[in-house]
Amino acid sequence: MTVRSSIALSLCACALTVAACGGSSSSTTSASTSQSTTAGQTSGSTTTQTVANAVGAKIFASNCAQCHTLAAAGSNGQVGPNLDDLSPDQETVKAQVTNGGSGMPAFADVLTDAEIDAVASYVADSAGQ
Repeated sequence: MTVRSSIALSLCACALTVAACGGSSSSTTSASTSQSTTAGQTSGSTTTQTVANAVGAKIFASNCAQCHTLAAAGSNGQVGPNLDDLSPDQETVKAQVTNGGSGMPAFADVLTDAEIDAVASYVADSAGQ
C-alpha cells in the first residue's frame, strides 16, 4: 500500500468515526507505509514514524482535538488535560486512549490497535514542542 493510499484510507476511516469524545463507531485502518531508500529521502523507521504521525494527526483531529489542547494539532480543547503541559510518553497515551479514565472514554472499541498506536506516537512526539 502506498503512503498516499494509507493516508487516504485513514482519512476515510476517520470520517467514519464520531468526532466527539465518547462516541462509538468502528474503523479499520492500518498505518502501513512503503520505505524509500533513494538519495535525499528518509528511509526505514523514520519514514514509518512520519507516516504514523500523519495518520495519528488525522485520528487526533477527529477524536481528540475537541477535548484536548495540543499546539501541533492546532487544538484548544478545554475538557481534557492540555497535552502540551502534560507531555505524556507514548505508553501513557496508548494506555489512556485504550482504557480511558479520569473522565475520558475508552477508545478500544472505536479505534483499531494500529490507530491507537499512531495517535499515541503522534501525541508523544508532538506534545510540549
